[in-house]
Amino acid sequence: MNALEIHDLSVRYGRTTVVSDVNLVVPKGRTVGLVGESGSGKSTVAAAAVGLVRPDGGDIRVDGVSAVGRGAAARRARLRLQLVFQDPFSALDPRMSIGGSIAEALRATGRRWSKDARIARVRDLLRQVHLDPDRAGDLPGAFSGGQRQRITIARALAGEPSVLIADEVTSALDVSVQGAILNLLGELQDELGLSILFISHNLAVVRYISDDVCVMRHGRLVETGETESLLAHPADPYTQELLDAVPVLGERLVFDD
Repeated sequence: MNALEIHDLSVRYGRTTVVSDVNLVVPKGRTVGLVGESGSGKSTVAAAAVGLVRPDGGDIRVDGVSAVGRGAAARRARLRLQLVFQDPFSALDPRMSIGGSIAEALRATGRRWSKDARIARVRDLLRQVHLDPDRAGDLPGAFSGGQRQRITIARALAGEPSVLIADEVTSALDVSVQGAILNLLGELQDELGLSILFISHNLAVVRYISDDVCVMRHGRLVETGETESLLAHPADPYTQELLDAVPVLGERLVFDD
């Protein structure tokens, strides 16, 4: 069974269709890259998947259960999807401690937590993303951009997702920090069995982290396939344009953690 299946997804903003008949799957335990230029509809796909945008057509299934609609089953399915946003500076409430932000995500799951259990779980999540749990009481302003992105990942993990949607999570970070975040996602995938939909405009980054890649343009997928094969032999001219825009793509990127 696939972890995430998107079938014939369409989304309109007013009279404008921004996503049209998108079909993609994220197999269990794999990372699928969704790549395209700004305005191609990538983030709208993510927003529709987690329920921030209502689809105008199609279905989104998590572990075989539809996440579209208002029923209890759909709500439970959406909880199995967690989104990590692009900007780690605006994604966190500057007035709330990082531990408080993560605890709030724990409460959103609907599970009952005692105070001690909640504190222990917050500390465990911070350790999981390689942050000092003793800093749970600090405000976001005390952390760097890369550290804040680790916090947002910890908050997403609080929902115990089967699928993590990472929407341009490295684009606001320095290159060396980007590598650390990509390596962390790979580590968490191995530890937790996560499936990841990784959204980016950067084909070099997508190549580094993704098993499969879907190329999106003007709200439609233009081609999909196994990453190395597709990037070595792109069938669509637009994919070649994206490849030509990457300064160096001959060697697979290696980042130091």
